[in-house]
Amino acid sequence: MTKSKYRPGGFDLAVKKARAGRGLFAREDIPKGVCVIEYVGRTLSKEEEYTSRSRYLFEVAKTKTIDGWDKRNTARYINHSCKPNCVVEIHKKRVFVLSKRKIEAGEELGYDYGKSYFDSFIEPIGCRCLKCMSEKAWAKLQVKQLKKKTKKA
Repeated sequence: MTKSKYRPGGFDLAVKKARAGRGLFAREDIPKGVCVIEYVGRTLSKEEEYTSRSRYLFEVAKTKTIDGWDKRNTARYINHSCKPNCVVEIHKKRVFVLSKRKIEAGEELGYDYGKSYFDSFIEPIGCRCLKCMSEKAWAKLQVKQLKKKTKKA
């Protein structure tokens, strides 16, 4: 029996501070073309899908949407990237994240969230992926956030 392409590899991953809040990072090298993690969550009814305020919804079929809001869904921490190192594949109404290329230890995982999500949620505030945000802009943002925290205290 051959090993399934859609069996997560059990890689050592860590949730850490990232440019867009929290992100998921590789703690070890991940080879190209392997399943890194599965995006999991409870299945919503159509009514729940339309009334949900969650930003972790993944439509896998016309009749099935997964809400990955639960923090046990580690894949929810994978941020959008305009130059992704991962790709999402839906197989048998399940969501799998596969490596698009070799991912180095310490690198943040990212995939393209798609035009609809990007236009609705990311574009209005500005994309914070590595491709879009220079180191200078990142440093400027960090200083701005630190000043906000200091004013609140």
